[in-house]
Amino acid sequence: MSLNPQNVCTAIQAARGQAIVVCTMSAMNAFDTAGPFPALTLSSVPLMGGAASIAMGIALARPDRTVIVLDGDSSLLMELGGLANIAGSHPRNLYHFVYANRVQFNGNFCLDLPDRGRADFAGLARAAGYASAETWSDAADLGKLPALLTRAGPCFVQLDMPATPSRLSAANPGPEMTDIRFTRMGDEARAVREAITRVE
Repeated sequence: MSLNPQNVCTAIQAARGQAIVVCTMSAMNAFDTAGPFPALTLSSVPLMGGAASIAMGIALARPDRTVIVLDGDSSLLMELGGLANIAGSHPRNLYHFVYANRVQFNGNFCLDLPDRGRADFAGLARAAGYASAETWSDAADLGKLPALLTRAGPCFVQLDMPATPSRLSAANPGPEMTDIRFTRMGDEARAVREAITRVE
């Protein structure tokens, strides 16, 4: 079975324990459709490209907490310098997963990426200096997740998966964005900050 945003999020949710998760649009949408948005989860929408840097900041501020970032290939292409920043700061508690579906706005408009799908994201992370970098392409690979989360990071996993078919088009435009789409990131960030700064 191939990987998809839903089975990745289900596996992450099962394995994360008290980890903090920072996610981009595909993961945010998958979590949203599965039920109430999980606690200690922060969506980086509309800060496209910023998920990895947000996760790095949290990981450095709280080295005692596992931090997982569910990134997108389109988002990562916008901020490739984040790979060098993460590798250079060497947060041992950071685990960086990238949905490599080779499109932008997965499931909505599915626009081709400017690299035409040629980027080797695991190779880029390895070259930047991540502690480990690998590629998973089958749902069975998700069984490696618990062991991966015990390794010293930063660890990188490229998740090769097919794009979700477009549901929007010129004939079927998307609905107008509500205000909450633009305020939820701040609301979730405050909730995560409150949870991780609370005296435990």
